[in-house]
Amino acid sequence: MAHAAPVAAGFQDCRNIWVSTLEQLAEADPRIVAVVNDSVGSSKLNSFQKRFPDRLINVGIAEQAMVGIGAGLANGGQIPFVSAAGCFITGRALEQVKADIAYAGFNVKLVGQSSGVAYGELGATHHSIEDFAWLRPLANLTIITPADAWETAEAVKWAAAHEGPVYLRLSRMPVPDLHIADRQFRPGKAELVRPGGDVTLIACGTTVHLAAGAAGRLADQGISARVLNFSTLNPLDEEALYAAAATGAIVTVEEASIRGGLGGAVAEFTAAHRPVPVERVGFPGFLPTGSVDWLFKEYGLSPEGIAAAALRALDRKA
Repeated sequence: MAHAAPVAAGFQDCRNIWVSTLEQLAEADPRIVAVVNDSVGSSKLNSFQKRFPDRLINVGIAEQAMVGIGAGLANGGQIPFVSAAGCFITGRALEQVKADIAYAGFNVKLVGQSSGVAYGELGATHHSIEDFAWLRPLANLTIITPADAWETAEAVKWAAAHEGPVYLRLSRMPVPDLHIADRQFRPGKAELVRPGGDVTLIACGTTVHLAAGAAGRLADQGISARVLNFSTLNPLDEEALYAAAATGAIVTVEEASIRGGLGGAVAEFTAAHRPVPVERVGFPGFLPTGSVDWLFKEYGLSPEGIAAAALRALDRKA
């Protein structure tokens, strides 16, 4: 297994927040149960298992069965949080996610752990960069990618209260807290991280703080960049997208494939409703083996890389 990177000061592993929030909810609601695929440790559910030993089901390495069991529990009135590595809960069990959860409309909360390239050197078999593209067509499946610890806790609480299927995409990579005044968690609505009028940077998950850093670098060059946290990919905030296009240029940033993910969704919308240059920062396809830090830098997932993409978009705008 890949080793976790050292946690920088002020950075938090959102998996810790997800499970502490789940335990609080489970204490108050006996319907909440957890289902895992032999991933109790990587899902951070050890303490949940100790507190609620009869409410954690470990099916072993059987992801299709795991999702089907989650559907059955939901059909029986429980609120199952089905947790596994993002690459396996979506890739191996995609048919079950489609037919047993989305098509049936069951109240299952899918939790894709260690998503994106968080497994680093384990390579393409363990990278989860296609999940957005696979799941976005399932129109009734809410897809949420929290950007920090606060948003992770709010997303878990919202998912538990929401009646319907949800996919929470979590990473094992620590991220800093976003310092935004008067925050409110509003699924389906973009969050303004930083105002700006020359170009819009649209990011999600682990890349939001990088986009904010890029906006700071652009400001040093006299460029005013708006930064939006698009934590909800399904449904998409089309009103915010239309307003973003009014800046004349957009950069999308995601720890995912640029084919069919956030970048694809934004390009689809702008092409149909308000065409503007869109630069997509993410991964183009299968990736070489390398550390998380190297992969991020190699493919432009850094403040410098995002700022460079913004300059390209502005050149096209002109």
